Amino acid sequence: MNEFKPFDDRLAGLIAALSPVSRRRMAADIAKTLRTRQQRRIKTQKAPDGTPYAARKRQPVRAKKGRVKREMFAKLRTNRFMKASGRDDAAVVEFAGKVQRMVKVHQFGLKDRPNLHSEDVQYPERPLIGYNQKIKVLISDLILDRYQAY
Repeated sequence: MNEFKPFDDRLAGLIAALSPVSRRRMAADIAKTLRTRQQRRIKTQKAPDGTPYAARKRQPVRAKKGRVKREMFAKLRTNRFMKASGRDDAAVVEFAGKVQRMVKVHQFGLKDRPNLHSEDVQYPERPLIGYNQKIKVLISDLILDRYQAY
């Protein structure tokens, strides 16, 4: 059984009662709220289930001098790369452009080459996009708030 089935059944009637324009606006609001939540969670370096991301691999001591490493995924979580859009039937949060390949490697823990001349590296799984029970409750609250406004 689909884990969203009870959730979908409860809210389907409310969503169906809204006009297509209202549904599109509601989906856009939900997508923006979800993007904000995902950005905050990525900033805290945690997976959707609350577990911390696997630490970065230690770099050699004699690496480049003066090099300051940013936190992981600092640029990825910006609105430039993390897009939110709403349609009549969906609220979508996705990564845009060429970063999708890198995000996929980290999301699923795949192998990739850091640069053209290096060996393949197995990356640990670091889920960037995900959901949990709090997100489901947030979405239902947003839908109920929108429905009560009309």
